[in-house]
Amino acid sequence: MKKIAVIGAGTMGNGIAHVFAQNGFMVNLIDISDESLQNGLATITKNLDRMMAKETITEDVKVQTLNNISTFTVLKEGVENVDLVVEAATENIDIKLNIFNDLDAMCAPGTILATNTSSISITQIAAVTNRPDKVIGMHFMNPVPIMRLVEIIRGYSTSDEVTETIMDLSVKLGKTPTEVNDYPGFVANRILMPMINEAIETLYNGVAGVKEIDTVMKLGMAHPMGPLQLADFIGLDVCLSILNVMYDGFKNPKYAPCPLLVNMVTAGKLGIKSGEGFYNYSASRKAEKVSTQFS
Repeated sequence: MKKIAVIGAGTMGNGIAHVFAQNGFMVNLIDISDESLQNGLATITKNLDRMMAKETITEDVKVQTLNNISTFTVLKEGVENVDLVVEAATENIDIKLNIFNDLDAMCAPGTILATNTSSISITQIAAVTNRPDKVIGMHFMNPVPIMRLVEIIRGYSTSDEVTETIMDLSVKLGKTPTEVNDYPGFVANRILMPMINEAIETLYNGVAGVKEIDTVMKLGMAHPMGPLQLADFIGLDVCLSILNVMYDGFKNPKYAPCPLLVNMVTAGKLGIKSGEGFYNYSASRKAEKVSTQFS
């Protein structure tokens, strides 16, 4: 594989593009607006500058990485003659199904179609294509340039050959691929999201405040980040979406999202991306506790 298309220039998409480009792949980064693409490139540049400051890469590596990325606002142009497409659009089933239906019509027959979905069924996505054997989940962790894990999710019809290809490719990116089967939430979010939801329930029930809950998990369980701060980092809307997928998939009440999470998303308090979630990020990037209504 030499040429990769990445759909979506947001947090996950620009990170995926960054990693591929830094490892010598030619990357077509695709989004619906030039503004989104420029914001994505700005984030990649900032992250490369941070790596240079830590002396983990050289100026030449930064320049070459950016030179390896081309941007497109037209999907058909961006996926022409690529070996692999990695979709990193919004975690919304209808959006993803429409994208994969279009990709199947636009891409060459041998192109592998991967999705970075964190919870949605690979089998369901593959079903809208005529190449279900070539559809696979490639779930990167955030932040992509730093986190080593990639969940490789096989759909019902994903071939052994395609799975092996994507596993090998992940290793070439300096990642540790881990193969899992196609069930709601896969492994990472099936375990992580109930923990985050329970932390929100603990806050909702008045057991402790935001900072106190996070402190217990950081100091008592050796977590690098407390679950409420992590939820802000992931995006509360994303957390809610994943919990809903698992609740719908398993019909088990333990996956039902906490009412506080639902209310915060409805109110637009989505975490870092909106400037406020369980913590307030508006004044600076340092997390400061929000008003006592959540504590």
